[in-house]
Amino acid sequence: MSNPSLGVVAVGNALVDVLTQVDDEFIENQHKENGMERGAMTLIDELRAVELYAQMPEGVESSGGSAGNTMAGFASFGGNGGFIGKVADDQLGKIFQHDLRSMGITFDTQPLALGAKTGRCLILVTPDAQRTMNTFLGASVELTATDIDEDLIADAQVTYLEGYLFDKDTAKQAFIAAAEAAHNAGHRVALTLSDPFCVDRHRSDFLKLVESHVDILFANEEEIKSLFMQDDFDDAKSAISEHVEIAALTRGPKGSVIVSEGQDIHIEAAKVDKVVDTTGAGDQFAAGFLYGFTQGETLELCGRLGSLAAAEVISHMGPRPQASYKDFLSKAA
Repeated sequence: MSNPSLGVVAVGNALVDVLTQVDDEFIENQHKENGMERGAMTLIDELRAVELYAQMPEGVESSGGSAGNTMAGFASFGGNGGFIGKVADDQLGKIFQHDLRSMGITFDTQPLALGAKTGRCLILVTPDAQRTMNTFLGASVELTATDIDEDLIADAQVTYLEGYLFDKDTAKQAFIAAAEAAHNAGHRVALTLSDPFCVDRHRSDFLKLVESHVDILFANEEEIKSLFMQDDFDDAKSAISEHVEIAALTRGPKGSVIVSEGQDIHIEAAKVDKVVDTTGAGDQFAAGFLYGFTQGETLELCGRLGSLAAAEVISHMGPRPQASYKDFLSKAA
């Protein structure tokens, strides 16, 4: 087993997020006209992305993508990490690259020279803080197994795979290549299921990936129920315990449950004065959990760190931390 210098290397969609606040009527009208699903992620093409962007009120634009958000949180804790993802050789791609590198995250994936533009996610936040995402994947899904930097992965304790990337066969192959590189180096593989609709589309392939290549699974309540086609959370929780070493299952205001070695560790949700935007809550929970895990902390403390990070991000607009996480370890302890 190698002695890694990095905590986590993430493999995911390299996207720029555009967040704006809308009323419920905006979502309802979009559902009638375009089938938009409230509270879920819908894949859209470039033409639809341009159209929707023109209809959205002015918002906040920042580098995003689920795994990229997690790495931003991981870096905020003080963790050293890397990222593997595909942007285009365009202005948005350069912005995304600069943002990650400015946080100290290693990001050297070769940009796409021709074809699709850098992907983006248009996020509509309603008054109840629920986020509805519309994603033009663009260059991000052009990631292939040849983009997997095996040396970078071998230098990380955990390789973290983003489920949103699973919509293309070449990306699935990239996941397998990354997982095999991690296990060949004697390190762990983590997966986030990302979205229940994503799980619905690829349930069989996700199950194969989990059973054969995943040590740590992140999922929310709806995602884990979708994976095992269960209506009851406890039934789904029991099912996952047979497949992975650790499952970190989030339940919003109900907190989270860490499942490992036949035991359930219940973590309370950290208090927040006002929930503004739930975008990035799961991403930041994973950031806190993985930071604790790579520091050798107990699973209970890992869960508390995740809860604190999630509480911070839902207190403001945007999926990345606006306050440093560096004092969270002492708070959680």
